[in-house]
Amino acid sequence: MNAESLVSKVWNFCHMLRDDGVSYGDYLEQLTYLIFLKMADEYGRPPWNRDVGIPQRYDWQSLKARKGAELEGHYIELLRELGKQPGMLGQIFTKAQNKIQDPAKLARLIDLIDAETWVMLDAEVKGDMYEGLLERNAQDTKSGAGQYFTPRPLIRAMVECVRPQPARTICDPACGTGGFFLAAYDYIKDHHLAEMTAEEKQALKHRTFFGNEIVPGARRMCLMNLFLHNIGDIGDDPTISPTDALLAENPRRHDYVLANPPFGKKSTLTITNEAGEQEREEFEYNRQDFWATTSNKQLNFVQHIRTLLKENGQAAVVVPDNVLFEGGAGETVRRKLMETTELHTILRLPTGIFYAHGVKANVLFFDGLRRWVWNSPPELGQDRASTWTGGMAWTAPRF
Repeated sequence: MNAESLVSKVWNFCHMLRDDGVSYGDYLEQLTYLIFLKMADEYGRPPWNRDVGIPQRYDWQSLKARKGAELEGHYIELLRELGKQPGMLGQIFTKAQNKIQDPAKLARLIDLIDAETWVMLDAEVKGDMYEGLLERNAQDTKSGAGQYFTPRPLIRAMVECVRPQPARTICDPACGTGGFFLAAYDYIKDHHLAEMTAEEKQALKHRTFFGNEIVPGARRMCLMNLFLHNIGDIGDDPTISPTDALLAENPRRHDYVLANPPFGKKSTLTITNEAGEQEREEFEYNRQDFWATTSNKQLNFVQHIRTLLKENGQAAVVVPDNVLFEGGAGETVRRKLMETTELHTILRLPTGIFYAHGVKANVLFFDGLRRWVWNSPPELGQDRASTWTGGMAWTAPRF
């Protein structure tokens, strides 16, 4: 079965669930839980015979053996208990809830997934299926899922510009459903697989991709997306952290940082006031390694991404149009970025490529270590400086 037919098969059932108020995102979450359990069941059988750490009481067979109200009650208990387990298992099921209130339709979904032998499907087919479901979910503007799903043509273009190499690390501090990781993985496989050593192939699978995603549902889908694309293993400790990347400096440095941080001018924090009512107030990250203290999310992510790079690292990051052209903190970050990194390209994106209409954005490409030194710095607004060291030209657009 190819990916397109598999997408259609598992997606068509969603229309029936929509009548019960189950959104595309909720449906995709339930698929994540059930496909993971089915694959774990397959791995536990010959020829693999692997113990994946799922208690027998809460395995795939325990779901198949129940119907009606008993199935619904057991499924709720299963989700709660598996969320307490270590490793990827517990991470997939963290804060998991049953969103399918009709036990008959839950049983139908279990039968639908049970009909496929998922482990035997090619990783490309499984991965493309899940990516197809994520894209359909993102295109449903009512769900708001587009904020976690960067259009894949843009991601592929950014990856092709950076040209990641094997045996290096790749980071996305706001990774959503993992699109940059998958595109980089495919690029490395397509361009370097034939020459890679066994150790480099193992590193690509287990020790290449690192990121953060604070939204539990998006992180869950990211972990499943990577797993279905053969990145990581069912017993691995996930390298996608649920913590806010901006809270503290990350001690690890990376060769590549590829990111589309969440848009929105301000970082906010929900608090409970003296009257017991919830309020939102602006939140500033007080980082000693930042050039400027601000509640502007994009400026904070640009500063954080700079700290993530190795000296010879490369970054490509999507930012709102004109974010670096603002005064105050924006001006400080712009000047420091130009002084300490090689900000060599700003790519202006056409309006309308994002699922949120009307969004204007640019891609900043910069390297961690400035490879040349000005003999005399250019005037602000000047296209090119007249003197150089090393013969390298300034190619960034005018500020």
